[in-house]
Amino acid sequence: MKKTALIISTLFLIACGSSVPNTVKNNDRTDKNKNDAMKYANTITAKDLGKHLFVYASDAFEGRDTGEPGQKKAVAYLKNFYKNANIASPLGGDNYFQEVPSAYLSKNRSGIKLKDSENVIAFIKGAEKPEEIIVLSAHLDHEGIKNGKIYNGADDDGSGTVAILEIAEAFKLATDAGVRPKRSILFLHVTGEEKGLLGSKYYTENPIFPLENTVTNLNIDMIGRVDSRHKGNPNYVYLIGSDKLSTELHEISEEMNSKYTNIALDYKYNDDNDPNRFYYRSDHYNFAKHNIPIIFYFNGTHADYHQPTDTPDKINYEMLETRTRLVFHTAWEVANRPNRIVVDKAN
Repeated sequence: MKKTALIISTLFLIACGSSVPNTVKNNDRTDKNKNDAMKYANTITAKDLGKHLFVYASDAFEGRDTGEPGQKKAVAYLKNFYKNANIASPLGGDNYFQEVPSAYLSKNRSGIKLKDSENVIAFIKGAEKPEEIIVLSAHLDHEGIKNGKIYNGADDDGSGTVAILEIAEAFKLATDAGVRPKRSILFLHVTGEEKGLLGSKYYTENPIFPLENTVTNLNIDMIGRVDSRHKGNPNYVYLIGSDKLSTELHEISEEMNSKYTNIALDYKYNDDNDPNRFYYRSDHYNFAKHNIPIIFYFNGTHADYHQPTDTPDKINYEMLETRTRLVFHTAWEVANRPNRIVVDKAN
């Protein structure tokens, strides 16, 4: 009896011992992913965002009107950033521009002749599922010069543009340290948004990667200011569309905010009956039309919206930092999950 009891005890200990390492390994992987996410999110700083924005939304860029000289300066700035950061173009070599021809732009603007323009595209290839693409987008253009006044567009959408630059740099730092995302990340700066979402429309009609391989589009359009609704508590961001096509994407977004950034997520404009119809008014909509889950990050309108007074000195850089980090954490999680997020509400 003693011998039998000893054998049973030994087998029990072996069985228990074999399960402990698996639990520890799973916990270790979770902890490492969280620590990595926090480490690289922390490289996104108000100081660096401001450094970019005071250039990008300066008078030298002449309001970045589609196809005009100021917009050409803007795309050159973006290209040089990616080249200097050694973040590749998916188009190969030195080509970071997806050309959007005048004929296409003008055709979609009924009677208004627009010049040739370009989307700017950069890319980090995934380690395990490189064919699955997360698209991070912001529009690079603004209103240009009107009546001799420069419309700098610091919030609209200089804030989203520089946010993508900082997110790209964070993913590149992680990749260089051996923490490459499982899925690929496409950094997409689109032209012609102010003319009718034309750059994103062109991309979705002429995608660099098949749309069926696009997991999600996280679109950033105005995240640097505080609207009158939140004047007393600037720690917020409006989220639009997160639950329209994928319950899972919405839940991930909520979880990432609770875990890392803890800001108020305001869904006021996510209402299907929103009279502002913001869901249809930025570049994410061209992805949503193809049943690609999206999130639109937005701070709401303000007195300087589409005015020459939308200048970089009025940006709340601390909130710009926090909101940018939220986008980064959401992208990081979607890129590194074992399975692709489920589209359970396709239209």
